[in-house]
Amino acid sequence: MKGTIYTSFDQIPVVINADCLATVLGISRTKAYQLMHSDAFPTFRVGSRIVVKKDHLLAWIDKEVGISD
Repeated sequence: MKGTIYTSFDQIPVVINADCLATVLGISRTKAYQLMHSDAFPTFRVGSRIVVKKDHLLAWIDKEVGISD
């Protein structure tokens, strides 16, 4: 997934790991891990992996910028 460039929201995987999150948000991998470990971020665990659903990421972004449905 390293070096992947997404040109549309539809190309992003349904479940996003820290590497993908960093790419999508344009942040470092370290910052992605910090975000994923914060209480307000909508992550869940799959075994030892921490991931976020693509739809929950979009909802979180909308909430952070003050956009409501």
